Amino acid sequence: MVPELTVGEVAARSGVAVSALHFYERKGLIRSVRTRGNQRRYGRDVLRRVALIQVAQELGIRLAEVGAVFAGLPDGRSPSRADWERISRQWAADLERRIALLQRLRTLLAGCIGCGCLSIDRCAIFNRDDHLAIEGCGAILLHPDGPQKSRARSLARPRRSRD
Repeated sequence: MVPELTVGEVAARSGVAVSALHFYERKGLIRSVRTRGNQRRYGRDVLRRVALIQVAQELGIRLAEVGAVFAGLPDGRSPSRADWERISRQWAADLERRIALLQRLRTLLAGCIGCGCLSIDRCAIFNRDDHLAIEGCGAILLHPDGPQKSRARSLARPRRSRD
């Protein structure tokens, strides 16, 4: 039988703080068992899960999405090579969408910097008189799929009157 790891050993091997491991456990992303002395012990498979969590976080993938992926694995096991290939294809599609959105934002901001916002009535990202408020929250003008799909935070500012 392979000996289980203490929380300190998992932290040292994974490069993740003990507090983060406790947080992941509270979120249901990893599991431990308790010894008679009430100390946490982890199976070695937790190292793969923590590595996947770290990769996801580096890519900007929310922990809720990681949890959904883990929940879809049989018997709560760590992802296999085939699982990882499926997961990475799914995440790659989302990353491509976000990259396109960020590139569009970069282009719009470059144009805004170029104009110096001296002619705010022509600004590509300005929401004059908050006329897009009925479409919902977020950066409505920045999202290529239209206002319903936008999840970015709003960059628009209502125009101030010049009394």
